[in-house]
Amino acid sequence: MKITYYGQAGFGMQINGKDLLFDPFITPNKLASDTLKIADIPADYLLITHGHQDHVADVEAVVKNTGAKIISNYEITTYYGDKGMDGHPLNQGGKAKFDFGTVKYVNAVHSSVLPDGTYAGNPGGFVIWNDDVCFYHAGDTALTMDMQLIPMTCPKLDFAILPIGDNFTMGYEDAVIASDFIKCDKIVGCHYDTFGYIEIDHAAAKKAFADKGKELILLEVGEEREV
Repeated sequence: MKITYYGQAGFGMQINGKDLLFDPFITPNKLASDTLKIADIPADYLLITHGHQDHVADVEAVVKNTGAKIISNYEITTYYGDKGMDGHPLNQGGKAKFDFGTVKYVNAVHSSVLPDGTYAGNPGGFVIWNDDVCFYHAGDTALTMDMQLIPMTCPKLDFAILPIGDNFTMGYEDAVIASDFIKCDKIVGCHYDTFGYIEIDHAAAKKAFADKGKELILLEVGEEREV
């Protein structure tokens, strides 16, 4: 399937004719704002892993432009619901079926608060599947043993999106271990290079995965790629 990288943890992809958008952080992102325009980004569904500003900065603009339905935890969907936006709430371990496939909200080890200080519930990641594809967007997380539950409770992953920037999330060394836990050898990196704290050595990161017989895909902002 084809995915588009919008920077930080933001990705777009089309599944069963529906456009899914994850964690839009474009307008304040210096790596994205010069080349991407919110008005050009399609979305039927907007999936939010947690409430931090670098994951929700453009949520309201996207929904205003597209009318996208928000999928996130109860606290985040309620927060945006109070602003008149449509949403479907999930909580850790729960799943729901949509017209593009099944979404399961899984654990992440991180923190979460919305930019105005509103409590944003527990952070999470998403496993999404249908008859054609299954993938995992981990959101922001440390390496956690809970990742081992994913291959036990979900279909086999075709690829996974993992944070690799260290400092605020796991680094690429721990992401290699995470790829073992989730039994997935094709990894798309996210949450790196956006700020000084999370700049990485691309060659070293790719080598760490290659040394274990795995592939790490690092996309340029705005790049589309078949995975």
